[in-house]
Amino acid sequence: MKVRRALISVSDKTGLLELATAVQAAGAEILSTGGTAAFLREAGIAVREVADYTASPEVMGGRVKTLHPRVHGGLLMRDLDEDREALEALGGGPIDLLCVNLYPFEATVAAGADLARAIENIDIGGPAMIRSAAKNHQRVSVLVDPQDYPEFISALASGGEVPQALRSRLAAKAFARTAAYDSAIAAYLHAQYEGDEALPERLTLSYRKRAELRYGENPHQVAALYVESGQSESLAQAEWLGPGGKEVSYNNLVDLDAALSAVREFQRPAAVVVKHANPCGVAEAESLEVAYRRARDADALSAFGGIVALNDCVDAALASTITETFIECLVAPEFSEEALEILASRKNLRVLRAPRRGLEGWQYKAIEGGILVQGSDRIDESEVRRGQVVTSRSPSESEWADLDFAWKVCKHVKSNAIVLARQGCTVGIGAGQMSRVVSVQIAVQKAGDASRGAAMASDAFFPFADGVEGAVAAGVSAIVHPGGSKRDVEVIAAAERAGIAMVCTGIRHFRH
Repeated sequence: MKVRRALISVSDKTGLLELATAVQAAGAEILSTGGTAAFLREAGIAVREVADYTASPEVMGGRVKTLHPRVHGGLLMRDLDEDREALEALGGGPIDLLCVNLYPFEATVAAGADLARAIENIDIGGPAMIRSAAKNHQRVSVLVDPQDYPEFISALASGGEVPQALRSRLAAKAFARTAAYDSAIAAYLHAQYEGDEALPERLTLSYRKRAELRYGENPHQVAALYVESGQSESLAQAEWLGPGGKEVSYNNLVDLDAALSAVREFQRPAAVVVKHANPCGVAEAESLEVAYRRARDADALSAFGGIVALNDCVDAALASTITETFIECLVAPEFSEEALEILASRKNLRVLRAPRRGLEGWQYKAIEGGILVQGSDRIDESEVRRGQVVTSRSPSESEWADLDFAWKVCKHVKSNAIVLARQGCTVGIGAGQMSRVVSVQIAVQKAGDASRGAAMASDAFFPFADGVEGAVAAGVSAIVHPGGSKRDVEVIAAAERAGIAMVCTGIRHFRH
């Protein structure tokens, strides 16, 4: 299909001059509006104002300019005599190419605009034209993304014909863009009028593909990384640094998400080592290098081939320490140039830069035929210390600190979760067991002699006293858990007999 007339009206001028030049070279008339028309004229491109084509001036400060029968008739006209006659009766002509990329609503909101400004950046004419053009893609080409301009220009240069296959793909992308645009508006207005904590009656989500992944959880599964529209600061948008012999994989990203979420719990320099979505070593210290060494050595066997997350800048000394052990991926908020040079020597190490602070919002989990939605699971800094001491002995100051540390880590361990910690470092972790007492057994076995004097956190209550008795036998001196079991009396009695301290928070942090 040849392009005889094009309507171009864009907010993003990327690649516009090259596109307009190609359209003009193909002999097509260009219709345009406002700033786009001025930009093109200044570049020497012949342009006809849409207001001249419609014989109807822009009104209401530009709110109404393309909502006109000659525009939509030109886009929707089929290659039929009756459509051609109807359009001629309106005084219009066929439009074969539409290039529109909408008012920047998402960017305006992300920049912190108030409600009034956000509403003024809701495009009306643009989506209407895009839908008209995309519906009529048997005849009309529609461009909504500058990334598609080069392919379209190449098609024009090859005899001026735009292949049907290209028009069809562009139409599908156009409808996806208007759907994403409306989704962003709906989500924003819901938050404004209903509040961030209110679940919407209809959930509309929009994600853009960032990268094809080598495969999914297993080599026979296809996979890709999608990023949430309007979110620029997140793991999904993290900067991938260095050569990294292999691309970041599906499983890498799952583990990186787990590691990054855990390390962000801490204000002091902290390190988290993750294996198969569970922390295997976590530590905080006065320096990031000490924190990393302690986290790595907390379970050195599991740390091999693991994922590391840090919450501060990686310098050259720390980078050298990191290269002592084979790890798959490293994520941190900052890296010195010297550190990046050192890390680049490990060709299969993937390095990512992600922000210190994470996003707070809804969490999603897919199930067959549906999706589960929940709010973020937050830990209050004083959650443990506000808990009820249910034994005669209260924790010492050092035990309070270790209980608080273990509690933060425990939130990020798959349930049933048990974490043993001493002096700001994990010494034993039991994760993902069907029985809580088995998680205790695994944690104390991993800790060995380090169990003595350690603090222990459990993500949910103890259904029986056996878990506490196993911890006591290993030398644990203080325990924190939510409480709430019908056998709490027996559980507390076991702690009381052993002379250890026990705190019940009344809050569960279950990671299913």
